[in-house]
Amino acid sequence: MCGISGFYNPQMNYAAQAPKWRQILDGMNQAQKRRGPDDEGTFLDGSCGLGHVRLEIIDLVTGQQPMARTSQGRTCAISYNGEIYNMKELKSQLQKEGETFKTASDTEVILTGYMRHGRDFVKKLNGIFVIALWDSAAGELYLFRDRLGVKPLFYSILGGTLVFASEIKGLFAYPGIRPMLDKDGLCEIFALGPAKSYGKGVFKDILEVLPGHCLICGKNGCRTQAYWQLESRPHEDSMEETVEKTAWLVEDAVKMQMLSDIPISAFLSGGVDSSLVTTVCAKELKKQGKVLNTFSFDFIGNDKYFQANSFQPSQDRPYVEKMIAFAGTNHRFLDCSNEDQMGCLYQAVDARDLPCMADVESSMLYFCSKVKDYNKVTLTGECADEIFGGYPWFHDPKAFATHAFPWSMSQEPRQALLTSELIQSLPMEEYARAVYEKTISETPLLAEDTPQEKRRREIAYLNLRWFMATLLDRMDRTSMYNGLEARVPLADHRIVEYVFNVPWEMKCPDGVVKGLLRRAGENLLPSEVLWRKKSPYPKTYDPSYEKMLGDRLKETLSQPSAPIRALLDPRKVRAFLDSPSDYGKPWYGQLMAGPQMLAYMLQVNYWLEKYRVQIL
Repeated sequence: MCGISGFYNPQMNYAAQAPKWRQILDGMNQAQKRRGPDDEGTFLDGSCGLGHVRLEIIDLVTGQQPMARTSQGRTCAISYNGEIYNMKELKSQLQKEGETFKTASDTEVILTGYMRHGRDFVKKLNGIFVIALWDSAAGELYLFRDRLGVKPLFYSILGGTLVFASEIKGLFAYPGIRPMLDKDGLCEIFALGPAKSYGKGVFKDILEVLPGHCLICGKNGCRTQAYWQLESRPHEDSMEETVEKTAWLVEDAVKMQMLSDIPISAFLSGGVDSSLVTTVCAKELKKQGKVLNTFSFDFIGNDKYFQANSFQPSQDRPYVEKMIAFAGTNHRFLDCSNEDQMGCLYQAVDARDLPCMADVESSMLYFCSKVKDYNKVTLTGECADEIFGGYPWFHDPKAFATHAFPWSMSQEPRQALLTSELIQSLPMEEYARAVYEKTISETPLLAEDTPQEKRRREIAYLNLRWFMATLLDRMDRTSMYNGLEARVPLADHRIVEYVFNVPWEMKCPDGVVKGLLRRAGENLLPSEVLWRKKSPYPKTYDPSYEKMLGDRLKETLSQPSAPIRALLDPRKVRAFLDSPSDYGKPWYGQLMAGPQMLAYMLQVNYWLEKYRVQIL
């Protein structure tokens, strides 16, 4: 994995002042250096500049970027972040067509494929990627993003210049782009956060290349074009055929994503999702005489403080131990203390460039920092719940009847700490409703869908565009901040395309949550793991952690210069801290309740201060 950056202006000749513009590219590279600590490079040609920082995974010797090729007076250059899992097949086909290669990298496969087949070559890619591709003959720059938005790509247009970067911090390294926040941005933070609208970067004038899209920039400006969109189709397979095809897709996706020139590992929680990924990986490595490294995460003291509830019915460790014995992995149990996750709370903001999922994100960042000591590539079980219907709101009649985001159905808890003036000045309800309805209107439907099946499609589509996107952002930033590449095989676009059109009675047969995925894994897992009731990512239940957060927020509010003072009502904060938190009533998803709201507000304050955000 890597970080990309650059700029384009058809009226400029950057090569005429090469030292100045290379220095700017170097600055953008340094801003994103944690994404690619192993190497870096720049490229200038006419009206385009490209930057790249590299984490070495494939072709460690000759895979440097940006990479350029010249043929018949036409120069094309690429800066690319990602992995193309079908690169060997694509390379073989290009060689049959007469192409030759100087490297063993997937970067050269993309560049060569584009020069031979044009922009449509991106449709052949199976992988996670963002690509900046400069074509000197066309005088155009193309920015591509993978189908589901696993890899990030932001941009801004400043005085006719397009500036882009993998992370927002890369944009702020370009002269003249400043962190500003208008009312829409404040609504993103308080009405939607830690989610954000797709296509937006929260900061004013910061945008995001949409998943499955290409941003085409030339002398007549920039335009967006979709190269992939999710479609609704009639499902004609029988239940037996559906299980068989799902099983093949899952196993094939995991095997494809094991592509690496260095050893891989896997996250193992003991749930069905990560256990399926682990089993397939472990079996494939055993054929090579190798043992898979696996990692599980928990919090110090949870054996003492954990209490089962409807969201987290059981602890992970007993199931992890069953899987270690079953799959024969080399396993490490990683623990996080209150101090560890508090220490990473602000680092998580540094990684995301935005307030994020509070300790749900800071703890993941901490765990990734430990995994990196052993492996630079890991596979995870992320995204199965969004794709296969694992969350409570897929089954909750209230979520069906309430026309709002099912993981955040009310603005009331979000306003619990805010000043009356801020609540009155921000159209939080209207903003959240508008972006919700926009997504609903985009949901691909079939004319023959029943009202109930239509609503299920809407909830599934909301999850793909919003909730899954938030978790993918968390996984990308927390891993890449530590120089770790985390892959998500269950988010293979072929699985998403197929399962989106599977009727609910097949996805959830006999009311069994993720029943289709479980049946697809019947020959791969022990039955007690396969049919285990869903338990999400762990968090601490130690009451002293909430006290630490409360004390930190009180201390922050006592500082006259703290930006959050203008946004929070001290009386509401005191009343909130005096009342017991209710883990059963989250304000975002299943994991973000009272303590996480306190942590989120601390992150907001740090973010406003660290980034020197100008509120307009």
